[in-house]
Amino acid sequence: MSILPDHWIRTQAEENDMITPFADRQKSNSIISYGLSSYGYDARVSDEFMVFTNVNSAVVDPKKFDESAFVRKKGGECTIPPNSFVLARTVEYFRVPKDVLVVCVGKSTYARCGIIVNVTPLEPEWEGNVTLEFSNTTPLPARIYANEGACQFLFFQGSEPCEITYAMREGKYHKQKGITLPRI
Repeated sequence: MSILPDHWIRTQAEENDMITPFADRQKSNSIISYGLSSYGYDARVSDEFMVFTNVNSAVVDPKKFDESAFVRKKGGECTIPPNSFVLARTVEYFRVPKDVLVVCVGKSTYARCGIIVNVTPLEPEWEGNVTLEFSNTTPLPARIYANEGACQFLFFQGSEPCEITYAMREGKYHKQKGITLPRI
């Protein structure tokens, strides 16, 4: 399995709509950078947020997730409460090729502020907006910015295509749009 370079990512984005919308170079004028990099793509966070709150004394249960544990917010920025988290989504819509696995890592700008971005791997033939989880590991409120870089996606090509892709097994998060909560 090898990591794929900028020219491969660009070709897939332009010819096969692998990333929509696509920024063919890093954009960084007074913002947290996003766009194509040497061996990855820095995606943006949208302006839709779900801020975790415990005002309803909810229990966090992935099998019976209570949406009332979140407050929906739309805007240019979002403040994450101390020791809490926010769900968001990428501006970009991804379509992963059959022989590729995509891994996401956080941006150093946020990591240096104690804000961790978590995303599970994008499996072969998965597509959709990626739901992002931002954890504030600090005892202070932390801010994230809409339409700016949030995380970097790295593309790895397998030595051969897998037998069963995410689309073939009809994965529960396939073709998701918007922020998607846990599903069973």
